[in-house]
Amino acid sequence: MALAEGVQMRAQGHAVAELANLRSARRWLHRDAGHIPSGVRAQVSSAVAQSEALAELVGMREQLRQLWTPSNASSEQLVLDLTAWLRTAEASSTSTLREFAAMLRSVRPAHILL
Repeated sequence: MALAEGVQMRAQGHAVAELANLRSARRWLHRDAGHIPSGVRAQVSSAVAQSEALAELVGMREQLRQLWTPSNASSEQLVLDLTAWLRTAEASSTSTLREFAAMLRSVRPAHILL
């Protein structure tokens, strides 16, 4: 959790315990749900439920993970899916998602670079 989000949440009346929950869950948020130890899953779920921005980030990360998961989708379909994901991320109210989408758009495959 960023300091600014913590200050904003505190100003909105969130309890210190909620903020502590977010801080402790933070170490697991980078993992896919299936890789979070069962003993902390409820805590992570609670932390995500407390923050709209965090819920959006986790949801978008899961969508992107599913795009990278091997499937029978054609290359064209994968490009369409990624493009749709990027549009959603670019329209997000979360600056982190917008910045990540911009970074992804700037990446070009090596065979295209001159």
